[in-house]
Amino acid sequence: MAITYTWTIPTCEHDIATGGINVVHWRCTASETVGEDTYTASSYGTVGLTPDPASPDFTPYADVTEAQAQGWVWDSVSQADTEAALATKINAQKNPTEASGTPWAAE
Repeated sequence: MAITYTWTIPTCEHDIATGGINVVHWRCTASETVGEDTYTASSYGTVGLTPDPASPDFTPYADVTEAQAQGWVWDSVSQADTEAALATKINAQKNPTEASGTPWAAE
Protein backbone atom coordinates (compact mmCIF):
# COMPACT_ATOMS: atom_id res chain seq x y z
CA MET A 1 0.00 0.00 0.00
CA ALA A 2 1.17 3.56 -0.64
CA ILE A 3 2.00 6.13 1.97
CA THR A 4 -0.83 8.56 2.74
CA TYR A 5 0.09 12.16 3.62
CA THR A 6 -2.20 14.43 5.61
CA TRP A 7 -1.41 18.14 5.94
CA THR A 8 -3.19 20.10 8.67
CA ILE A 9 -3.07 23.59 10.13
CA PRO A 10 -3.50 23.16 13.92
CA THR A 11 -3.49 26.89 14.69
CA CYS A 12 -2.69 30.38 13.41
CA GLU A 13 -1.41 33.34 15.36
CA HIS A 14 -2.82 36.71 14.38
CA ASP A 15 -2.71 40.39 15.27
CA ILE A 16 -5.99 41.31 16.94
CA ALA A 17 -5.93 44.93 15.79
CA THR A 18 -5.37 44.25 12.07
CA GLY A 19 -6.65 40.68 11.77
CA GLY A 20 -3.46 39.73 9.95
CA ILE A 21 -2.11 36.20 10.43
CA ASN A 22 1.56 36.38 11.30
CA VAL A 23 2.34 32.70 12.11
CA VAL A 24 0.87 29.53 10.63
CA HIS A 25 1.52 26.25 12.47
CA TRP A 26 1.50 23.20 10.20
CA ARG A 27 1.77 19.42 10.53
CA CYS A 28 2.27 16.72 7.93
CA THR A 29 1.52 13.14 9.00
CA ALA A 30 2.45 10.15 6.86
CA SER A 31 1.01 6.69 7.32
CA GLU A 32 1.32 3.34 5.61
CA THR A 33 -0.31 0.04 6.48
CA VAL A 34 1.49 -3.15 5.47
CA GLY A 35 -0.39 -6.28 6.44
CA GLU A 36 -1.24 -5.93 10.13
CA ASP A 37 1.36 -3.20 10.75
CA THR A 38 0.82 0.55 10.46
CA TYR A 39 3.82 2.85 10.23
CA THR A 40 3.56 6.58 10.92
CA ALA A 41 5.82 9.63 10.92
CA SER A 42 5.10 13.32 11.20
CA SER A 43 6.69 16.71 10.86
CA TYR A 44 5.60 19.95 12.53
CA GLY A 45 6.68 23.50 11.88
CA THR A 46 5.72 27.12 11.64
CA VAL A 47 5.81 29.72 8.91
CA GLY A 48 6.15 33.40 9.73
CA LEU A 49 4.16 35.88 7.66
CA THR A 50 4.17 39.65 7.33
CA PRO A 51 0.57 40.60 6.57
CA ASP A 52 -0.09 44.01 5.04
CA PRO A 53 -3.66 45.21 5.70
CA ALA A 54 -3.23 47.83 2.95
CA SER A 55 -2.52 45.18 0.30
CA PRO A 56 -5.35 44.26 -2.09
CA ASP A 57 -4.43 40.57 -1.44
CA PHE A 58 -4.88 40.90 2.36
CA THR A 59 -7.31 38.46 3.92
CA PRO A 60 -8.38 39.14 7.52
CA TYR A 61 -8.21 36.32 10.05
CA ALA A 62 -11.97 35.70 10.08
CA ASP A 63 -11.99 35.09 6.31
CA VAL A 64 -8.91 32.88 5.91
CA THR A 65 -9.58 29.30 4.82
CA GLU A 66 -7.47 26.27 5.72
CA ALA A 67 -6.62 25.87 2.03
CA GLN A 68 -5.35 29.47 1.89
CA ALA A 69 -3.22 28.99 5.03
CA GLN A 70 -1.86 25.75 3.56
CA GLY A 71 -0.91 27.65 0.41
CA TRP A 72 1.06 30.10 2.52
CA VAL A 73 2.86 27.16 4.15
CA TRP A 74 3.72 25.62 0.77
CA ASP A 75 5.08 28.99 -0.38
CA SER A 76 7.80 28.52 2.28
CA VAL A 77 7.97 24.76 2.93
CA SER A 78 8.62 22.23 0.19
CA GLN A 79 5.74 19.78 0.14
CA ALA A 80 7.78 17.30 -1.92
CA ASP A 81 10.84 17.47 0.36
CA THR A 82 8.74 17.17 3.53
CA GLU A 83 6.87 14.15 2.21
CA ALA A 84 10.12 12.54 0.97
CA ALA A 85 11.67 12.94 4.44
CA LEU A 86 8.63 11.31 6.04
CA ALA A 87 8.76 8.45 3.52
CA THR A 88 12.40 7.90 4.52
CA LYS A 89 11.36 7.69 8.19
CA ILE A 90 8.62 5.17 7.39
CA ASN A 91 10.98 3.08 5.28
CA ALA A 92 13.45 3.06 8.19
CA GLN A 93 10.68 1.75 10.47
CA LYS A 94 9.80 -0.99 7.98
CA ASN A 95 13.45 -1.94 7.38
CA PRO A 96 15.38 -1.17 10.59
CA THR A 97 19.17 -1.17 10.51
CA GLU A 98 19.65 -0.78 14.25
CA ALA A 99 18.08 -2.23 17.38
CA SER A 100 18.52 -1.89 21.13
CA GLY A 101 18.17 -4.18 24.08
CA THR A 102 20.20 -6.44 26.32
CA PRO A 103 21.31 -9.76 24.84
CA TRP A 104 21.13 -11.55 28.19
CA ALA A 105 17.44 -10.68 28.51
CA ALA A 106 16.46 -11.93 25.04
CA GLU A 107 14.73 -15.17 25.94
